[in-house]
Amino acid sequence: MNNNIIDKNGIAIKKIMACAVGSCVHVAGILNFLNISKNLGYKTIYLGCAVGNDAIKNAIKENDPDIIGFSYRLSPENAVLIFKEIKKQIIEPNKEKTFILGTTKAVADTLKKNGLIDCFNKVFTGGESIEDIKNFLYQEKLTSIKDSIPPQNLLNRIDFKKPFPIIRHHFGRPTVDETVDGIKVISDSGLVDVISLGPDQNAQEYFFEPEKMDNMQDGAGGVPIRNESDLKRLYQATRRGNWPIMRCYSGTNNILKFAEVLQKTINNAWCAVPLCWYNELDRRSKRKLVDAIDENQQVVKWHADRNIPVEINESHHWSLRYAPDSVAVAAAYLAAYNAKKFGVSVYISQYMFNTPPETSFTMDLAKMLAKIDMIESLHDKNFKTIRQTRTGLYSMGTDFNKAKGQLASSTLLQMQVEPQIVHVVAYCESSYAAKPNDIIESCNIVNKVIENCLNGCPDMKIDKNVVFRKNTLISEAYLVIEKIKKLYNELSLQEKKLLKYDDPLIEPIIIAKAINKGILDAPHLAGIGAGCGKINAMFFNGANLIVDEKGNIISEKERLGKIK
Repeated sequence: MNNNIIDKNGIAIKKIMACAVGSCVHVAGILNFLNISKNLGYKTIYLGCAVGNDAIKNAIKENDPDIIGFSYRLSPENAVLIFKEIKKQIIEPNKEKTFILGTTKAVADTLKKNGLIDCFNKVFTGGESIEDIKNFLYQEKLTSIKDSIPPQNLLNRIDFKKPFPIIRHHFGRPTVDETVDGIKVISDSGLVDVISLGPDQNAQEYFFEPEKMDNMQDGAGGVPIRNESDLKRLYQATRRGNWPIMRCYSGTNNILKFAEVLQKTINNAWCAVPLCWYNELDRRSKRKLVDAIDENQQVVKWHADRNIPVEINESHHWSLRYAPDSVAVAAAYLAAYNAKKFGVSVYISQYMFNTPPETSFTMDLAKMLAKIDMIESLHDKNFKTIRQTRTGLYSMGTDFNKAKGQLASSTLLQMQVEPQIVHVVAYCESSYAAKPNDIIESCNIVNKVIENCLNGCPDMKIDKNVVFRKNTLISEAYLVIEKIKKLYNELSLQEKKLLKYDDPLIEPIIIAKAINKGILDAPHLAGIGAGCGKINAMFFNGANLIVDEKGNIISEKERLGKIK
């Protein structure tokens, strides 16, 4: 009897049927197992305790389960007699199905001595972690898909993993060989859904001009990718385990050419490119600010034309330079607005928490909710966003025990915004680039927090301080956006002749002028010719607020009013 249930991706939903057998009435473990299975998207069928073989056979005929689980936690001697009959009457006539057993170690050892353990595909004896159970279930889930490969498209992968968010981690070791070997270990762990390649700065800046590379910097900050073959090797290393999809950081020069290479070699899961950075503003390349904005927009459009999701990692660049929260929120909206105007249909909106690290949890959540409200106000039938969260690297110090605590608590806060992607940052990243075991440990920490949150967590979003701060930031951020729009009226006739678009919020000349004049500004831009760096900001009660020269708090309206 075929009772297959099909999900919206056309994938059969696997069914697990389980019960306690013999005279065993201990069901806590099996019910917990079924709850975990249900959270991972399985259809579960619970038959009860002390279920006889005839009832099990009838239930198999009626439900046609993919996986059949037995639980038995009584005496090992009785277990031999019970499982001899189960093997004969149930397991052998249904060899195409997966059989699992939950029991004690003493029972498992006795069944093994009597040749009755090998008929089970998996045996759990109580010492396994929840992650061990989830990994088994996840791997079993893959067999419902052709060739046992999980979805290689981002949106399908997200649907496949629900209600859990997909897990992303960046990875890049000082040599290509070490990175290839590491990717294999990470893939085999089944914990990471998206491997983000982190190229070294030489690759990002001079991939197409190797003669300009400083060989002393090879492998600094990431993997030294030098040609398309390196990229293909790295991608091939993911074709195992849970088959993670791959993406790579944007280049800082020739970024459109680099985007084409990434799509061809690693099937880049989505594009990540800034709107206003990787140029003279942050000195990561020699591109002029206006030219960089224009080129970055063309990269966004190139991916949009091919229906590839895009992430414009803009807002946290301002926060990393200690811009006040209102500017960070405005930058988040500006980036999403540009994505929409250049044709992006699926926008990956990254929310980097704990940045700057002095930000309190209350003010951090308010800032992210303000960004979400503004960004998602742009939603329509042609534009939707995927929420991606991450822990801010600067918030994790060199004490690894404290860093693990920060990773866990930050993840708890991130789960308040119900992310579809969680970008895990390994606890060791403040000291060295993560190795496979560091990534596996960090992902296990994060997965446990996610599991706890999905099982029920208080709603921090309704806290009155969060709500008040969120609403304040939204109103202040819109003031910044309106100020940028008004720059059109200040352009000279010559500048107006150079405009490419009739929308000031996507016009490179106007966006660059907003940065030059300090409408978009950060204290760390002081001394950078392309920026302004005149803004002052200080932390009060965990919020990064604008202050005047004397340290007095001023509103965004007052600050903007002084910019002529």
